[in-house]
Amino acid sequence: MTYSIFYNDGLASETKKMRGPGSTRIETFLTEGEALTRASRLLDEDTYQAISVDDGSGNVLCGVRLQLKLGFSME
Repeated sequence: MTYSIFYNDGLASETKKMRGPGSTRIETFLTEGEALTRASRLLDEDTYQAISVDDGSGNVLCGVRLQLKLGFSME
């Protein structure tokens, strides 16, 4: 199974036409660990506003579930 990360610069208020091609990026990984490590790095960079991880079966890891997998505590 492959895992994909989708991320963009968070400029949701602009139309796709104005943002142009390539504003949403997709990276694919062979393991969940690789995908979650990359997602964690992207979050640490604080450059991208929207990041999601897809497990290859159409399930998107998000919210609390993703935070727990990335090691964030529930404060």
